[in-house]
Amino acid sequence: MNKKLYVGGLSYSVTDADLQKLFASQGTVVSAKVITDKMTDRSRGFGFVEMGTQEEAEKAIQALNGTQHEGRTLTVNISKPREDRGSSGGGGGYRDRY
Repeated sequence: MNKKLYVGGLSYSVTDADLQKLFASQGTVVSAKVITDKMTDRSRGFGFVEMGTQEEAEKAIQALNGTQHEGRTLTVNISKPREDRGSSGGGGGYRDRY
């Protein structure tokens, strides 16, 4: 099973370091990343944490899912694999007209 966790409901002020610190009490944190908007570099309110073992990931879910952090309710669960969105290809260029 996956050791990577989805963390939703984060305050927009939470940093990667804050996220790492929050989950460190549940075990070894391999990585912690708050997802930011590409244009504004502002937090999108969610992130991902990879724990050292499956047991630590399950412990973190049980301990932190539904809890309050900086006035917001956290959603913590196993991360689903990223979907392949495919290539947008741009389309509409001259090569498509001939």
